[in-house]
Amino acid sequence: MDRMYRHQRHIYDLTRKFYLLGRDGMLDDLPASPGTRICEFGCGTGRNLIRLARRRPDARLFGFDVSSEMLTTARAGLRRAGLEAKVQLAEAPADGFDPQRLFGVDHFDVVYFSYVLSMVPDWRAAVDRALGLLRPGGTLAVVDFADQSRASPLRRRALLAWLALFDVHPRPEIEVDLLTLARSLDAEPRHASVGRGYAYRLMFRMPG
Repeated sequence: MDRMYRHQRHIYDLTRKFYLLGRDGMLDDLPASPGTRICEFGCGTGRNLIRLARRRPDARLFGFDVSSEMLTTARAGLRRAGLEAKVQLAEAPADGFDPQRLFGVDHFDVVYFSYVLSMVPDWRAAVDRALGLLRPGGTLAVVDFADQSRASPLRRRALLAWLALFDVHPRPEIEVDLLTLARSLDAEPRHASVGRGYAYRLMFRMPG
């Protein structure tokens, strides 16, 4: 990951805004009252956390990433924005993330994944870890690529080939299995298509 993002991190946010659709809508919908603990799994450049820190100044924000290069960019972005005191960052893989050791907290009120699960080979383990760190009644939110089945064959091939250059692999089972899980835990999960099947947003609550 560090090798991939060592140089790309400098232009990551400028390029990704054109095709990482639905992120801001998900962030704006996250429940956040004063003191709410929100954690981003795979925080990358910190772009999402900076937006949250500006819009939800009373929330407690945390993020981690496996790439030290991305975290360097995230910390620099927070400093430039004057928000470094608002967000705690750490380096860790999803399956080895220990918030007690890294942040001194045991559980979160909200955990979210923004275009991360399609990059994680064992995405189920990452989701299981996230669910295990949510308090009763806590919220899990995901935005990610759909499987592009509704796209034209040419657009689908072009997009999947482009994403594969960055080890991003949209898989139909991710959205399907997440929705099945959400419905088993939440009577009314929020699930929406983004860009006519280009991506999806999903948000659900743990039993309280």
